[in-house]
Amino acid sequence: MLQTRLSFPITFFIGCVILLMMFALSLMLGAAQVPMRDVWLALMTNEAGDSLTMIREIRLPRGVAAIFLGAALSVAGAVMQGMTRNPLADPGLLGLTAGANAALAVTIALITTNYVGIMIACFIGAAVGAGLVFSIGRVKRGGMSPFRLVLAGAAVSAFLHAIAEGIGLSFKISREVSLWTSGGLLGASWAQLQIVIPVILFGLLIAILLSRQVTILSLNDDVATGLGQKTELIKALLFIVIILLAGASVALAGNLAFVGLMVPHIVRSFVGTDYRFIIPMSAIIGATFMLMADTLARTISAPYEAPVAAILAIIGLPFFLWVVRKGGKGF
Repeated sequence: MLQTRLSFPITFFIGCVILLMMFALSLMLGAAQVPMRDVWLALMTNEAGDSLTMIREIRLPRGVAAIFLGAALSVAGAVMQGMTRNPLADPGLLGLTAGANAALAVTIALITTNYVGIMIACFIGAAVGAGLVFSIGRVKRGGMSPFRLVLAGAAVSAFLHAIAEGIGLSFKISREVSLWTSGGLLGASWAQLQIVIPVILFGLLIAILLSRQVTILSLNDDVATGLGQKTELIKALLFIVIILLAGASVALAGNLAFVGLMVPHIVRSFVGTDYRFIIPMSAIIGATFMLMADTLARTISAPYEAPVAAILAIIGLPFFLWVVRKGGKGF
């Protein structure tokens, strides 16, 4: 543990450097590639030009959105895995994003298209989706096993996705719903980021402040109680954090799975099992990973754009099967 603590600042610094490099690449690469000089001019000067405007108005907000989206999903997954001691926990696999998608469809059809209203609906939908999954997981005697939760999550997610699709067809808003729920950052704008980023930052801050409690919960509820931890209160606070992060992510980019599953497992391989290290490092690695996926989506079939959700699924599904095979102990 001492060795992990001593090496963590260096590991964190290296992660930040890699994140900055990936951010620069994301601004340079795409359907139209631009040199690093233009990126520097776009960020540091007020010079005009087509490529500079494209960087400032399209690629820069999209890159910033990818950073916060990746951090939010990864930290939400890390907190869920620690709180439930479930190696397969992920906001996209346990009904949170599906619930947010369904609530988003209802809101667009019946209430408002205001972005603040949509984000609030996503929070409520994420809570409902998670509540359904955990309720089903507790029905059978013996408590919640990881695989029972995943099966419940798959069933609830399919049901909620069907609701979203049905509402889209019934109210003839399938196109609008699909634009929100397809899973991508194509429409990310500064106006959206001004609303979403404070929510994500608040959720990340609370997760970091409660990281020690997550470590204790990841051991055993009895151990946590024996150490004087108010487990029900801590779990309630962590549940709110997960809802904020998952709901804001869906409001920003729609349904994206596997990020919250993969990144915490990868992070544990080089920082250990202490969530005081896992949570901040998951934010950095998750941001880098999402930037990489979004850049691939823009470049792999340029000038056309591949779905980010498809790229994440191609990478994430084999990883998910590998974690299942290893019983969550691969790292």
